[in-house]
Amino acid sequence: MNKKLDVLVFAAHPDDAELSCGGTISRLVKMGKKTGIVDLTLGELGTRGTVSIRQAETKKASGILGISMRINLKLEDGNIQNTLQNRLKVIRVIRSWRPDIIFLPYPNDRHPDHIHASILVKESSFYSGLNKLKSVFNKKVQQSYRPKKLIYFMQTYSFEPSFIIDITNDFDTKMKAVRCYSSQFYNKYSREPETFISDKKFMEFLEARAKVYGFMAGVKYGEPFYTEEKLNLDPLALFQAP
Repeated sequence: MNKKLDVLVFAAHPDDAELSCGGTISRLVKMGKKTGIVDLTLGELGTRGTVSIRQAETKKASGILGISMRINLKLEDGNIQNTLQNRLKVIRVIRSWRPDIIFLPYPNDRHPDHIHASILVKESSFYSGLNKLKSVFNKKVQQSYRPKKLIYFMQTYSFEPSFIIDITNDFDTKMKAVRCYSSQFYNKYSREPETFISDKKFMEFLEARAKVYGFMAGVKYGEPFYTEEKLNLDPLALFQAP
Protein backbone atom coordinates (compact mmCIF):
# COMPACT_ATOMS: atom_id res chain seq x y z
CA MET A 1 0.00 0.00 0.00
CA ASN A 2 1.30 3.43 -0.93
CA LYS A 3 1.13 5.53 2.23
CA LYS A 4 2.48 8.69 0.61
CA LEU A 5 0.47 11.80 1.40
CA ASP A 6 0.60 15.17 -0.30
CA VAL A 7 -0.46 17.10 2.81
CA LEU A 8 -0.50 16.34 6.52
CA VAL A 9 -2.24 18.62 9.02
CA PHE A 10 -1.15 18.49 12.66
CA ALA A 11 -3.52 19.87 15.30
CA ALA A 12 -3.51 19.85 19.09
CA HIS A 13 -7.15 18.82 19.53
CA PRO A 14 -9.97 17.24 17.53
CA ASP A 15 -11.80 20.09 15.71
CA ASP A 16 -8.72 22.39 15.54
CA ALA A 17 -7.98 21.40 11.94
CA GLU A 18 -11.57 21.96 10.82
CA LEU A 19 -11.82 25.31 12.56
CA SER A 20 -8.51 26.62 11.25
CA CYS A 21 -8.14 25.22 7.75
CA GLY A 22 -11.17 23.05 7.02
CA GLY A 23 -11.92 24.94 3.82
CA THR A 24 -8.37 24.49 2.56
CA ILE A 25 -8.45 20.79 3.42
CA SER A 26 -11.70 20.41 1.47
CA ARG A 27 -10.22 22.24 -1.50
CA LEU A 28 -7.05 20.13 -1.48
CA VAL A 29 -9.10 16.93 -1.39
CA LYS A 30 -11.19 18.11 -4.35
CA MET A 31 -7.94 18.84 -6.21
CA GLY A 32 -7.00 15.18 -5.77
CA LYS A 33 -4.36 15.81 -3.11
CA LYS A 34 -4.06 13.01 -0.58
CA THR A 35 -4.55 14.77 2.72
CA GLY A 36 -4.44 13.52 6.31
CA ILE A 37 -4.93 14.91 9.80
CA VAL A 38 -3.02 14.06 12.97
CA ASP A 39 -4.70 15.10 16.22
CA LEU A 40 -2.09 15.17 18.97
CA THR A 41 -4.52 14.69 21.89
CA LEU A 42 -7.98 13.29 22.50
CA GLY A 43 -9.08 16.59 24.02
CA GLU A 44 -9.77 14.83 27.30
CA LEU A 45 -9.56 18.07 29.28
CA GLY A 46 -12.28 19.70 27.22
CA THR A 47 -14.95 21.33 29.39
CA ARG A 48 -17.80 19.99 27.25
CA GLY A 49 -18.44 16.54 25.87
CA THR A 50 -16.44 13.36 26.46
CA VAL A 51 -13.60 11.59 24.68
CA SER A 52 -15.98 9.04 23.16
CA ILE A 53 -18.34 11.75 21.93
CA ARG A 54 -15.47 13.71 20.37
CA GLN A 55 -14.14 10.58 18.68
CA ALA A 56 -17.53 10.01 17.05
CA GLU A 57 -17.68 13.67 16.03
CA THR A 58 -14.17 13.45 14.56
CA LYS A 59 -15.08 10.41 12.47
CA LYS A 60 -18.13 12.20 11.05
CA ALA A 61 -16.18 15.39 10.28
CA SER A 62 -13.41 13.41 8.57
CA GLY A 63 -15.97 11.77 6.29
CA ILE A 64 -17.37 15.15 5.28
CA LEU A 65 -13.88 16.46 4.42
CA GLY A 66 -13.05 13.29 2.48
CA ILE A 67 -9.53 12.98 3.87
CA SER A 68 -7.32 9.95 3.26
CA MET A 69 -6.38 9.28 6.87
CA ARG A 70 -6.73 10.56 10.41
CA ILE A 71 -4.95 9.36 13.52
CA ASN A 72 -4.61 10.48 17.12
CA LEU A 73 -1.24 10.33 18.87
CA LYS A 74 -2.92 10.45 22.31
CA LEU A 75 -0.46 12.87 23.86
CA GLU A 76 -1.57 14.32 27.18
CA ASP A 77 -4.10 17.11 26.74
CA GLY A 78 -2.94 20.21 28.58
CA ASN A 79 0.59 18.86 28.70
CA ILE A 80 1.96 18.63 25.15
CA GLN A 81 5.65 18.39 25.92
CA ASN A 82 8.52 18.71 23.48
CA THR A 83 10.28 15.58 24.67
CA LEU A 84 12.33 13.07 22.70
CA GLN A 85 9.58 10.51 23.19
CA ASN A 86 6.93 12.82 21.75
CA ARG A 87 9.19 13.98 18.91
CA LEU A 88 9.73 10.35 17.93
CA LYS A 89 5.96 9.81 17.83
CA VAL A 90 5.59 12.70 15.41
CA ILE A 91 8.68 11.68 13.43
CA ARG A 92 7.32 8.15 12.94
CA VAL A 93 4.17 9.63 11.41
CA ILE A 94 6.11 11.98 9.13
CA ARG A 95 8.45 9.24 7.96
CA SER A 96 5.57 6.82 7.44
CA TRP A 97 3.39 9.16 5.38
CA ARG A 98 6.13 11.36 3.86
CA PRO A 99 3.98 14.46 3.17
CA ASP A 100 5.21 17.19 0.85
CA ILE A 101 3.57 19.87 3.00
CA ILE A 102 2.77 20.03 6.70
CA PHE A 103 0.20 22.42 8.13
CA LEU A 104 0.67 23.21 11.83
CA PRO A 105 -0.53 25.74 14.44
CA TYR A 106 0.92 29.23 14.44
CA PRO A 107 3.39 29.46 17.38
CA ASN A 108 1.55 32.25 19.21
CA ASP A 109 -1.99 31.65 20.39
CA ARG A 110 -4.45 31.96 23.26
CA HIS A 111 -4.29 28.23 24.06
CA PRO A 112 -0.91 27.00 25.37
CA ASP A 113 -1.48 23.58 23.77
CA HIS A 114 -1.49 25.23 20.35
CA ILE A 115 1.84 26.91 21.07
CA HIS A 116 3.43 23.71 22.37
CA ALA A 117 2.02 21.70 19.45
CA SER A 118 3.56 24.17 17.00
CA ILE A 119 7.01 23.87 18.56
CA LEU A 120 6.80 20.08 18.79
CA VAL A 121 5.76 19.61 15.16
CA LYS A 122 8.28 22.11 13.81
CA GLU A 123 11.20 20.51 15.61
CA SER A 124 10.05 17.01 14.73
CA SER A 125 9.76 17.96 11.06
CA PHE A 126 13.37 19.11 11.08
CA TYR A 127 14.77 16.18 13.02
CA SER A 128 12.84 13.77 10.80
CA GLY A 129 15.32 14.65 8.06
CA LEU A 130 18.40 13.58 10.05
CA ASN A 131 19.82 10.25 8.91
CA LYS A 132 21.46 9.50 12.25
CA LEU A 133 18.26 9.97 14.24
CA LYS A 134 16.74 6.49 14.21
CA SER A 135 13.07 5.65 14.46
CA VAL A 136 11.38 2.26 14.22
CA PHE A 137 7.86 1.55 12.98
CA ASN A 138 6.40 -1.96 12.66
CA LYS A 139 9.81 -3.35 13.67
CA LYS A 140 11.51 -1.65 10.71
CA VAL A 141 14.00 1.19 10.84
CA GLN A 142 12.53 4.15 8.98
CA GLN A 143 14.27 6.22 6.34
CA SER A 144 14.85 9.87 7.13
CA TYR A 145 12.48 12.33 5.51
CA ARG A 146 11.87 16.07 5.75
CA PRO A 147 8.76 17.80 4.32
CA LYS A 148 9.30 20.44 1.66
CA LYS A 149 7.33 23.16 3.43
CA LEU A 150 5.79 24.00 6.80
CA ILE A 151 2.69 26.19 6.67
CA TYR A 152 1.16 27.71 9.80
CA PHE A 153 -2.60 28.09 10.21
CA MET A 154 -4.44 30.70 12.26
CA GLN A 155 -6.39 29.87 15.41
CA THR A 156 -7.47 32.54 17.92
CA TYR A 157 -4.72 35.12 17.58
CA SER A 158 -4.27 36.75 14.20
CA PHE A 159 -1.06 37.35 12.22
CA GLU A 160 -0.07 39.03 8.99
CA PRO A 161 -0.59 36.22 6.47
CA SER A 162 1.97 35.20 3.88
CA PHE A 163 -0.92 34.16 1.64
CA ILE A 164 -4.67 33.55 1.68
CA ILE A 165 -6.40 30.55 0.14
CA ASP A 166 -9.77 31.07 -1.54
CA ILE A 167 -12.27 28.75 0.16
CA THR A 168 -15.40 30.28 -1.31
CA ASN A 169 -16.52 27.00 -2.86
CA ASP A 170 -15.52 25.03 0.23
CA PHE A 171 -16.81 27.21 3.04
CA ASP A 172 -20.06 25.26 3.39
CA THR A 173 -18.10 22.00 3.61
CA LYS A 174 -15.84 23.51 6.27
CA MET A 175 -18.81 24.60 8.36
CA LYS A 176 -20.55 21.23 8.01
CA ALA A 177 -17.38 19.58 9.32
CA VAL A 178 -17.10 22.11 12.14
CA ARG A 179 -20.72 21.57 13.19
CA CYS A 180 -20.06 17.85 13.56
CA TYR A 181 -18.46 18.80 16.88
CA SER A 182 -21.83 19.75 18.30
CA SER A 183 -20.74 18.96 21.86
CA GLN A 184 -18.30 21.87 21.73
CA PHE A 185 -20.44 24.65 20.28
CA TYR A 186 -23.57 26.62 21.10
CA ASN A 187 -26.61 24.57 22.00
CA LYS A 188 -29.44 26.31 23.79
CA TYR A 189 -30.49 23.00 25.35
CA SER A 190 -27.07 22.16 26.76
CA ARG A 191 -26.58 22.25 30.52
CA GLU A 192 -22.80 22.04 30.31
CA PRO A 193 -20.58 25.00 31.28
CA GLU A 194 -20.10 27.72 28.71
CA THR A 195 -16.70 28.04 27.03
CA PHE A 196 -14.91 30.39 24.67
CA ILE A 197 -16.14 28.47 21.61
CA SER A 198 -19.60 27.56 22.90
CA ASP A 199 -20.61 31.22 22.83
CA LYS A 200 -23.31 31.77 20.22
CA LYS A 201 -21.18 34.51 18.63
CA PHE A 202 -18.28 32.14 17.93
CA MET A 203 -19.80 30.73 14.73
CA GLU A 204 -20.49 34.28 13.60
CA PHE A 205 -16.85 35.09 14.28
CA LEU A 206 -15.70 32.16 12.10
CA GLU A 207 -17.74 33.38 9.16
CA ALA A 208 -16.76 37.00 9.71
CA ARG A 209 -13.05 36.16 9.76
CA ALA A 210 -13.36 34.09 6.60
CA LYS A 211 -15.10 37.05 4.95
CA VAL A 212 -12.43 39.51 6.11
CA TYR A 213 -9.57 37.46 4.73
CA GLY A 214 -11.59 36.65 1.65
CA PHE A 215 -12.12 40.37 1.06
CA MET A 216 -8.37 40.95 1.38
CA ALA A 217 -7.82 38.41 -1.38
CA GLY A 218 -10.67 39.61 -3.58
CA VAL A 219 -12.90 36.57 -2.95
CA LYS A 220 -15.89 35.81 -0.73
CA TYR A 221 -14.22 33.54 1.84
CA GLY A 222 -10.55 33.00 2.64
CA GLU A 223 -8.25 31.22 5.08
CA PRO A 224 -4.93 32.89 6.06
CA PHE A 225 -1.57 31.14 6.37
CA TYR A 226 1.99 32.01 7.30
CA THR A 227 5.34 30.67 6.15
CA GLU A 228 8.72 31.46 7.67
CA GLU A 229 10.47 31.04 4.33
CA LYS A 230 9.66 33.05 1.23
CA LEU A 231 7.47 31.37 -1.34
CA ASN A 232 8.70 30.76 -4.87
CA LEU A 233 5.65 31.73 -6.89
CA ASP A 234 5.48 31.23 -10.65
CA PRO A 235 4.45 34.64 -12.08
CA LEU A 236 2.12 32.84 -14.50
CA ALA A 237 0.13 31.58 -11.53
CA LEU A 238 -0.97 35.17 -10.91
CA PHE A 239 -2.95 35.04 -14.14
CA GLN A 240 -4.71 31.76 -13.38
CA ALA A 241 -8.26 31.73 -12.11
CA PRO A 242 -8.54 30.74 -8.41
